[in-house]
Amino acid sequence: MSDVAKKPLKQAREKQSIPKLKWLNTRVLDDVFTDEVNLFKTHFNVDYNAYIQRLWDANPEIYQILKSADSLESARNELYNYLNRSERKIFDLDNDLHILEKSTVRECIRVFRSIIGPVNEFRTEFSALDTLWKLANNKQAELKDKVSIGFLMEFINLFRGVTGKSNIYLEDTQVKKGMPEFLKMKGRKAAEARMEILDEMGSSVNKYLKKYPSGLEDEVITWRKENRARILRYFGGSEKDWNDYKWHLRHVIRDSKPLKDLIEISNEQIEAIDKAVKNKIAFGITPYYLSLMDTKISIGYDHAVRAQVIPPKEYVDKMAEHRGDRGTAFDFMGEHDTSPIDLITRRYPNIAILKPFNTCSQICVYCQRNWEIEQVLAPRAMATKKVLYDALAWFDDHKSVGDVLVTGGDPAVMSDTQLENILEILSKKRHVYRIRIGTRTPVVLPMRFTKRLLDILTKYHRPPHQEIAVVTHFEHSYEITPEALEAVQKIRKIGISVYNQEVFTIENSRRFETAKLRRDLKSIGVDPYYTFNMKGKEETKRYMVPIARILQERKEEARLLPGLDRTDEAVFNVPKLGKNHLRAWQDHRLVMILPDGSRVYEFHPWEKNITAIPPYNYVDVPIYDYLEELAARGENIRDYRTIWYYY
Repeated sequence: MSDVAKKPLKQAREKQSIPKLKWLNTRVLDDVFTDEVNLFKTHFNVDYNAYIQRLWDANPEIYQILKSADSLESARNELYNYLNRSERKIFDLDNDLHILEKSTVRECIRVFRSIIGPVNEFRTEFSALDTLWKLANNKQAELKDKVSIGFLMEFINLFRGVTGKSNIYLEDTQVKKGMPEFLKMKGRKAAEARMEILDEMGSSVNKYLKKYPSGLEDEVITWRKENRARILRYFGGSEKDWNDYKWHLRHVIRDSKPLKDLIEISNEQIEAIDKAVKNKIAFGITPYYLSLMDTKISIGYDHAVRAQVIPPKEYVDKMAEHRGDRGTAFDFMGEHDTSPIDLITRRYPNIAILKPFNTCSQICVYCQRNWEIEQVLAPRAMATKKVLYDALAWFDDHKSVGDVLVTGGDPAVMSDTQLENILEILSKKRHVYRIRIGTRTPVVLPMRFTKRLLDILTKYHRPPHQEIAVVTHFEHSYEITPEALEAVQKIRKIGISVYNQEVFTIENSRRFETAKLRRDLKSIGVDPYYTFNMKGKEETKRYMVPIARILQERKEEARLLPGLDRTDEAVFNVPKLGKNHLRAWQDHRLVMILPDGSRVYEFHPWEKNITAIPPYNYVDVPIYDYLEELAARGENIRDYRTIWYYY
């Protein structure tokens, strides 16, 4: 148990002193972060003109180019010339910028060129250059769209980056020389100097990790035993019932009353749940998962748990508005256009998805298939025999598909007989070498892994000819419990691997929050597999995180963990096409900044360099808005200051 957890956890959270990320920047700089925190919209006194002035102060040369240009095209040409000069300048012998700062300059120049490119203006139907030109010439009245602080912040940082003033690195004498002291030393002396740096870095990382307790901490286990007893009394159950997954399925919470009776919950959340139920929007929570929630909102460790299943008002309003057409309105991944037959989805040459069961034991608010699922434990969720057998027969005509993901809905909620029937039929297809079972039951219903179910999985797990794999979905360390540990270990002991797909949302995106999840997953035997950038679905916008943040997390947090703790791949799911790796510049590029501060990315398909497929333009959530939300949650915004330079 951690030192922090030895104290009451809430008290530890309130008193714990979390250090700044010292290896990023320790000097107080004259940067926008100082004013940004003071001038948030929530303070009702944003000095808009001060941000505009800061924009021009960030790069007076660009300001003069924009101000003196007599036309938009003249400004574009002069900026191209300026960027060419700036790029050449970083290769001059007398340029004393640190080589890593020079790398940032090159990236910023590349982004700026892309943003002012006419073809990107045409494709995005917006010109950031035109907006900047008009701002420089005091022609705000001519702007079609009001420019947000987020837009200005993007260009303040971009302008600074172009001139080598990103201040990502300490611009002290040592950095100017480009040679840390320990690299000038030899032998034990060099090692000792390096150890001081690594110890400081490691200590800071560990203090961050302690901010996020898991469900394996002694005090949390005690709380949840009390929760369990209270829930059992409420539903008239026994300890034996608690270990029976069917009891949990019979008592799935389908309305707000049990929540009001058992935990503290806000009036807004109650109203959202009631409206969801009234409008037949899928809602449900297992008693086990309810036991993971803190009894008081003020404790706050369960924010990700609650956010999984308690729908926000905006979500319910959108779903209700599109009740009649949600199959088209919310099908972000274009499954209608990638399903060659009922129950089958295919986006890759060797992989296909089979969806035999169209419901779950509980409902995740941001589910990719929220448009498909009618209700929790829907009585007619199981596909008819004909539809199912037609789908299974489809694999006989498509023998290039060797990896089948059985998902839904949650196939582990089917009866043992139904699941075994599907596994038996698939296992007889000689070209199928792997069957993946996509299930959240290890997280929300771990007692589902009975001896009977494990025997079934063992029967069809026949390495090396055929593999069964379990792919689950833990979102936060607070979901990792002794029960989850037991379920995962049961699966691992029969030789089957368990992998995790995390969705990167506002609820697990704070500094080292996802890093802590990776560490805790490995401790119970789960391998991190994918970290999904939050889907661009309008109804779940409040959960979304800028792509820049997931890139920052991979470089500045995950990279500090041992390799075995960071086996997951960060991905963006391109509609109709499939996963695109979120590695810097590999398959995406930033092409525009919109008036609200949103970045527009051009995503290239996974088929790039294999076959010609058109790219996809994606409008991200503004970084500034995301930082505002973090500040409202008590985060130190300076910890995220490099986010602007992840493109």
